[in-house]
Amino acid sequence: MDKENKKIYELIILGAGPAGTAAGVYAARKKIDTLIITEGFGGQATVAATIENIVGFEQISGIEMAMRFEKQLRYQKDIEIIIDKILEIKDQGNYFEVKTEKGSYFSEFLLVCLGRKYRKLNIPKEKELEGKGVFYCSTCDAPLLKNKNAAVIGGGNSALLAVIDLISFASKIYLLTDELTLRGDQIMQERIKKEEKVEIFYNTQILEILGDNFVTGLKFKDKTNNLEKFLEVTGIFIQIGMEPNSEIVRNFVKLNEANEIIVEGVLGKTSHPRMWAAGDITNLPFKQITIAMGDGVRALLDIYNNIQGKKNKEFI
Repeated sequence: MDKENKKIYELIILGAGPAGTAAGVYAARKKIDTLIITEGFGGQATVAATIENIVGFEQISGIEMAMRFEKQLRYQKDIEIIIDKILEIKDQGNYFEVKTEKGSYFSEFLLVCLGRKYRKLNIPKEKELEGKGVFYCSTCDAPLLKNKNAAVIGGGNSALLAVIDLISFASKIYLLTDELTLRGDQIMQERIKKEEKVEIFYNTQILEILGDNFVTGLKFKDKTNNLEKFLEVTGIFIQIGMEPNSEIVRNFVKLNEANEIIVEGVLGKTSHPRMWAAGDITNLPFKQITIAMGDGVRALLDIYNNIQGKKNKEFI
């Protein structure tokens, strides 16, 4: 298919989390010929049972917020939305080609708002038993462990919050960290250390998740004495942080050591002259919903200025 016979959008936005949604709304208002490609709406925020720091809402669930995102995007008249999985991105010179499971789409500019994903342990049975006792969201799945034994892997705030979520449900909670101390906020550390049902293991290495159809246990090594130990649990919550979904653009832009896309200032410009990024996928600090929204808007407005500048040059 030659260039003359394919639709080339001015902009493709990848992702419809907080950053992508905000950018999409502003793209419609600026009448930029825009396509949004996303696997869903809301991003990682959808797993939150309750969100209380969105201005204008005393309280909203992650699922409700995602529904509002979709409704607002579909209300816009000047953008298109495709629900699909992104497979590959190619730079064809003056335009990008975004390949998905359903086809290929083309644009002059690209805004990457793909957010982050839960970091995996990459140990035996983790992938096979995901959703069958291996969990990554305690607010979603803690109720499944009512009167059962659970393990939480990690030592930061997300791990401590998972323990707190489980206290109301699980009969016994094991917290395992690979460090000599916990890293989470002191107030949460004090709370869980007072709970009789919580037992903490420090300086551990997780070796294997056990079970055939469902999780039945966890094997780990005490690095202090190199002894292997076994815990009988039916739920394992892996809370070892998140990583950006930047793999698909790593050949086009500069990444930092955490694989975050490095952007210039706060305008979301990447090292590629026609690619911007916004939200949790970037190296900007403070991964928050409202900040991601602002990132998306700023990036979009800068893209708009570049589109207008390009048009003015062509007119001259």
